[in-house]
Amino acid sequence: MIAGGLGGGMGDSFMHSLDTVKTRQQGAPNVPKYKSMLRAYASIFREEGFQKGLYSGFVPAMWGSLPGTTIFFGTYEFTKRNMIAYGVPDTLTHLTAGFLGDLAASCIYVPSEVLKTRLQLQGRYNNENFHSGYNYKGTWDAVRTIIRVEGWSALFFGYKATLLRDLPFSALQLAFYEKFRSTTQIVIGSRDIGNTGELLTGAAAGGLAGVITTPMDVIKTRIQTQLDNEAAAAAVAAVSATDNIPPLSNRGTKPSPVPPSFTDGPIVRLSVARKQNIHTSASTLMPAPSYSRLAPTKPLPTTAKEIARIKSDSMLQALSTIYKTEGMNGLLAGVGPRFVWTSVQSSIMLFAYQSILKFLDGSAESTVAF
Repeated sequence: MIAGGLGGGMGDSFMHSLDTVKTRQQGAPNVPKYKSMLRAYASIFREEGFQKGLYSGFVPAMWGSLPGTTIFFGTYEFTKRNMIAYGVPDTLTHLTAGFLGDLAASCIYVPSEVLKTRLQLQGRYNNENFHSGYNYKGTWDAVRTIIRVEGWSALFFGYKATLLRDLPFSALQLAFYEKFRSTTQIVIGSRDIGNTGELLTGAAAGGLAGVITTPMDVIKTRIQTQLDNEAAAAAVAAVSATDNIPPLSNRGTKPSPVPPSFTDGPIVRLSVARKQNIHTSASTLMPAPSYSRLAPTKPLPTTAKEIARIKSDSMLQALSTIYKTEGMNGLLAGVGPRFVWTSVQSSIMLFAYQSILKFLDGSAESTVAF
């Protein structure tokens, strides 16, 4: 359990910035500067910085990562050893142990995922370069605001989608890892596959599992970054006030005609869904046609164009709607950074897990021998 917690924390810490890029690509898929992984990374770093931009949401990520992976690996090892002792086939053992390990840890990491994802989509406080619809001052402000405005249940938004992403991911990741590792041991003729072997098998297992589960990751991100009606209205008002433009009419109606005298002022519209629906994301602010007189004195903040709204809690319906409206690009939004992130994170986590496990086992043996 100690080895799992330390390994998971190390992996998540190292790769958090790529997870932020992935979240922007999934939550704001139509923003041009977030289309490419490298361009998105560079844009966030240049406009928002390292700590407040690329590493936004890091604190809640660690809240979930350290205890979550501790519980996960504790459950995984306990289940695996008992199932093997009862003669259950290896592949079924690893799939089941990974599945149960993630299920046991979900009550810890789902609330942290909600906080992490919203802060990653928001970026820095009072972000002048991108409006997500959220503007938390920090982690504790996010916790207080969510509980006060949306209630405790909001911390578990996307629970089902998160499980439908993470349960198969963990099961596949550990099954692939154990299979790749045992195959490598057979090929080289030794139980010790070395540091390179450990790193490569972990990376291959995590990357493959990450790509396969990307569509569910897209759904999870959009649910957890949804805005309810009141928050959406507040977001529109905030953006309108920031840019000195008149607010638009209420949701569901067309904006009032804009006189030709309004020039180059950005008109924004926020697409709103009911709280229980799977929302496109918090960042559905869409620039409307511009005119030419009220030219702003500073660069305008980027907002996301409107994307598909899914009015169902069914995961299959959610996947179907995104596919029909956005195609495979929508279902695989963020697959590049997700592949890199899961590969490297899995490699670091599993390598650290095996190394710490060997160290602790060696220390225990030395203590007994002494």
